[in-house]
Amino acid sequence: MAAPVKQYVYFYGFGKSNTEGDAAMKAILGGKGANLAEMANADLPVPAGFTVSTEACAYYSKHDSQYPAAMQAQLKAQLGKLEKLMGKKLGDPRDPLLVSVRSGAAVSMPGMMDTVLNLGLTDKSVQGFIKQTGNERTAWDCYRRFIDMFGDVVMGPTTGLTHHDFEVELHALKKKVKAKEDTDLTAEQLKELVATYKKVYQKKVKSPFPQNPLEQLDCAIRAVFGSWDSERAVKYREINKITGLLGTAVNVCSMVFGNMGNDSGTGVAFTRDGATGDSEPMGEYLINAQGEDVVAGIRTPKDLKDMANESDPMWRRVQKELYKIMSRLERHYKHPQDVEFTVQQGKLYMLQTRNAKRTGLAGVRWAVEMATGKDVFTGAAQQKLLSPKKALIMLSGSDLEQLLFPIFDIEAEKKAVPLVKGLPAGPGAAVGKIVFDAAKAEAMIKANKAEKLILVRHETSPEDVGGMWAAQGILTSTGGMTSHAAVVARGWGKCCICGVSSLDIDYKKKTVTAGKTVLKEGDWISLNGSTGNVYAGQLPSQSSPVIAAVVENNKEAGKHPIYKMYKQISDWADEFRKINVRTNADRPEDAQAARAFGAEGIGLCRTEHMFFEGDRIWAIREFILADDTKSREKALAKLLPYQRKDFEGIFKAMKNLPVTIRLLDPPLHEFVPHEKKEQDEMAKRLGVSPAQVSDRVRSLKEFNPMLGHRGCRLSVTYPELCVMQTRAIIEAACNVEKQGRVKVHPEIMVPLIGTVAEFEFLEKIIRKTANEIIEKRKAKFTYMVGTMIEIPRAALTADEIAEKAEFFSFGTNDLTQMTFGFSRDDIASFLGDYLKEKILPVDPFQHLDATGVGQLVEMGVRKGRSSRPQLKCGICGEHGGDPASVKFCCKVGLNYVSCSPYRVPIARLAAAQAAINS
Repeated sequence: MAAPVKQYVYFYGFGKSNTEGDAAMKAILGGKGANLAEMANADLPVPAGFTVSTEACAYYSKHDSQYPAAMQAQLKAQLGKLEKLMGKKLGDPRDPLLVSVRSGAAVSMPGMMDTVLNLGLTDKSVQGFIKQTGNERTAWDCYRRFIDMFGDVVMGPTTGLTHHDFEVELHALKKKVKAKEDTDLTAEQLKELVATYKKVYQKKVKSPFPQNPLEQLDCAIRAVFGSWDSERAVKYREINKITGLLGTAVNVCSMVFGNMGNDSGTGVAFTRDGATGDSEPMGEYLINAQGEDVVAGIRTPKDLKDMANESDPMWRRVQKELYKIMSRLERHYKHPQDVEFTVQQGKLYMLQTRNAKRTGLAGVRWAVEMATGKDVFTGAAQQKLLSPKKALIMLSGSDLEQLLFPIFDIEAEKKAVPLVKGLPAGPGAAVGKIVFDAAKAEAMIKANKAEKLILVRHETSPEDVGGMWAAQGILTSTGGMTSHAAVVARGWGKCCICGVSSLDIDYKKKTVTAGKTVLKEGDWISLNGSTGNVYAGQLPSQSSPVIAAVVENNKEAGKHPIYKMYKQISDWADEFRKINVRTNADRPEDAQAARAFGAEGIGLCRTEHMFFEGDRIWAIREFILADDTKSREKALAKLLPYQRKDFEGIFKAMKNLPVTIRLLDPPLHEFVPHEKKEQDEMAKRLGVSPAQVSDRVRSLKEFNPMLGHRGCRLSVTYPELCVMQTRAIIEAACNVEKQGRVKVHPEIMVPLIGTVAEFEFLEKIIRKTANEIIEKRKAKFTYMVGTMIEIPRAALTADEIAEKAEFFSFGTNDLTQMTFGFSRDDIASFLGDYLKEKILPVDPFQHLDATGVGQLVEMGVRKGRSSRPQLKCGICGEHGGDPASVKFCCKVGLNYVSCSPYRVPIARLAAAQAAINS
C-alpha cells in the first residue's frame, strides 16, 4: 500500500466546510495562516485563499531551492478551487482574480518577511480589472504598486532593484503635477507611472516585467521562502532569540481593495493599547489606500476613533462592526489581538489576527486586568477573561523587567520645554546622541557598548533592525502607532516616538529641524516614550515606581498602579511556584534589595569581592607575599574583622533566611598589581623590595588560571585561609544571634572540587574551627557545609561527594566552561560565527545548555540524592536569572535558584510558570 501523499497546501475561506486547518496548526500553517483558517471556521469576513506550509519552506531551504515533489500539483489544485469559488481566474484578461502573497511564520516577526500585493495584474488583465470595477484609477494604482513590490521583494535580492528606485520616480511625478499625496494622482498619471516603473524594472532586471500570472506567483512564493534566510530576518530571530522554527508559510489570499475610493480603506488595530495597556481599542486607518501604506509608515494614518467622524456614515457602521469582531477575537483567543483589515466599497474584510505585540508595561497590565476584571488605574469593571494561572503564562521575564526601567525625573521634566511631540509608541525614557543611519548606529555600538544613541529616521524598515536594537530609542517623522518602528520597538520594550510630522530630517546634511531649532548628528536628545515628548539635551532620570517602592521604600510609589501590578503578578507567582528563589549578594545593601524583591535567602555570597574594599586589599596582598604560615596568619588576622563585619551585615539583612557563603575562589594573581608603578607602591607600602613583589607576581602567572591554583586548591595549599574565613562566618553568626531578633542559617560552601577527598580535607578544617567557636560561645544555631558542583567530575561522582556534603550548589558558569571547553572570557571571538552558522542556538553562558550541561546537573542531583535523599540542591550561576534555565532547574528537582537581586522577580515568575505547566 502506497504511503499517503504529504499535504503542503491548505485551503481556507468560504466557511468551515471548505477550510483546512485551524489555530492549533500554527507550526505548520504559520501564525497568519492558522489564524486565517480559524477566522474562516468562525464565518468571519475573511478573503479566501490557501497557505503553503512551513514544511514546504523547510524542504525548499534544505534542497537547493527546490519544491517538494507533491507541492506544485497541490498548488495548482488549490488555485483551481479558489478560482472556481471566486468565479474568476488568476490574471484573466476579462475578469482577473488578483491575490496577495504574504509570509507568516509560527512566531510573529513584524516586517521581517516580504509581502506582494495585487499579483495577477498584467498589461491585459489591468484592462479586465477596469472593465469589471469601472474604476480606472484603482486599476493603475494597483498595477504600479504591484510592479514596485514585485521588483523590490522578488527581484531585488538578485538584481539590486529596490523600493527606493520606484519612489524616486513617484516623487518626481508628484512634483511635476504638483500632487501633495499619492491619492491626488489621476488615473492617467498613474498609467504614466506604470510605464515608467516598467522601464525602471527592465533597466535593473535586464528583462521585461513578467506578463504570465503563474510565473509571477511562482516567483513570489520563492521570494517569500527565500526571505526566511535574508539578513534582516536572521538578525531579527537572533535579537529575539527565536529558534526551532521550520520556516515561513506562504499565504496566497484573494485581494480586496482599500484603494477604490473614499468608501474604501485599510487599517491596523489592537483590541487593547499595545503601549500603555489601556483596555480601549486602538488603531489606525487610511482611506483610499492599501495595507502596506499603514504599516510601512509612508503616510501618517488617522486614529481609529476618528472613523466615526467621517462624513460618510458608512464608516460609523464599519467601525461598529470592526469593534464587535475585535471583541469576539479577544474573547476567543483570550489574548489581546492585533488585526489587519480592509474596507472595499463599504464592506469590511479581516486580513489577519495575531496575538498583539506590546510593551512589558502593557503586557503586565493586560494580564492583571484580564484576570481581575478591574482597571488598575481607574478601578472600572472589565470582563474577566483569564485565571491567574493563565495570566502568568502570557507574560515573559522581560515584561517584568521593563517595569524596572527608569523614567525622567518628574521635577526636571516639568521645567523642560518639549521640542516636539509625537505618538508615544514605546515605553520609558531614553537619552542619547542623534544618529541618522541604522548601520552606523550598529557599528558605533559594536565599537563602544557604552555609547548612547537615538536613531532618527523618516521611517524605519526591516533593514534597520540592527540599528534599532543598538539604539536607546527611536524617533521617526512619519508612521503611526502601528508602523514598523512602533511594532518592533514595543516588542523589544524599547523607547520609541513616531509620526512627528513637524520634524524636518535631512539625511545629507545630517540635521533634524524642529521650528527654529536645528540639531546635528551627535547632539543629545531625550525621548519620553510614555508621553511622546521630545526634548533637546539630556534630561535626568529617576527610579521606576517599582524600584522606588521596593528598594527605596518610597510609600507614595507603593500606591502607584505600576507597583500594584508588579505586586499582583509577584503574589500570584509565589502562590503557584514550588521552588525557592535566592539571590547572589556580597554586600548588605544588595541583600536588602534582593529581600525586598522577594529573595528567600542568599545562594551565593562571594567572599573575594569583599577583599577589594579600602585597606583590606593590603592585608590580602601581605598574605600573598608572606613566605611562611606564621606570616600568612598574621596577615589574615588583619582581614578577619573586616570579613566578620561583612557577614554580620549580610546575616542581619537576610533576617532568619539561609546564607550560602563561598570560600575564596579566584586565583591570587587577581589581587596583585601588574604594572611596575603599582608594584613599586605595593613594595613601599608593605616594606619589601620591588624585586620581591615582581618575583612573587611573576610566580603567580599561570597558562590557564581558570583551571589553575584557585577554589578549594588555595585552601588545600593554605589551610590558614580556610580557618580565617570559617572563623569570620561563625563568629559573625554568633554575634548576630547574641543580639537577638535574628536567627542565622550559615551555609559554608567549598568551591571547585573535583574529588571527594578535596572536600573531606577542607570539611574537617571547617568543622573543627566552627565547632570550637560554637562550643566556646554556647551558640544555638546550626550550620551546613556543602560544595559547588562546577567540575564535570564532581557531577559524575556526586554520590560519593554527597556522603559528606550537606548541599550542592551548581556553579553553571564554570560547569559550562569545562563541559564545552569554552573560555567564558574568550568566547566572544567566535560565538558570533557559531550562532550565525547555527552550530550553537544560543550563547550557552546566557541560557543553560539543557542537553549537555543540563545532563550533568540532572545527573548530579540524582546521584547525590541516591546517597543523601534530603540533599539540598540549587544553582548559583548567571543562569539562575534566565527564565528558560529556571524552568529547567524546576524540571530536574532543584530546591532553589539563585540570581542577582534585580533578576529575582523574573526568576519567581519563571518558577511559577514551570509549576503551572508541569
